[in-house]
Amino acid sequence: MRILHTMLRVGDLERSIRFYTEVLGMQLLRRSDYPEGKFTLAFLGYGDEAANTVLELTYNWDVDHYDPGTAFGHIAIEVDDVYQATEAIKVRGGKIIRDAGPMNAGSTIIAFVTDPDGYEIELIGAH
Repeated sequence: MRILHTMLRVGDLERSIRFYTEVLGMQLLRRSDYPEGKFTLAFLGYGDEAANTVLELTYNWDVDHYDPGTAFGHIAIEVDDVYQATEAIKVRGGKIIRDAGPMNAGSTIIAFVTDPDGYEIELIGAH
């Protein structure tokens, strides 16, 4: 068994695809419209779905906003250098909500960024 994907509902699919590809460097792996259900699915990631866990963005055609709620925590992405990654994300227009630095009560270097819908993404330094 393995985790295949994490699904997020988004209010503007094109804006979200731009964020995940241009700001976080993912690739758009596939995209499918479902006219009868009035939704579109887009799968993004850092590698092929056959070997990697990916992100599924679900866009319901009649919904332009979601409240992330209080139960969802964050998505975590490993990066080689958190300090460099946060600077690159800032240059590309990403919003850093916690600058790079040691985690609370630990030494692992982390940072947090939000996507256009307010979902949090943790950047964790490679071990």
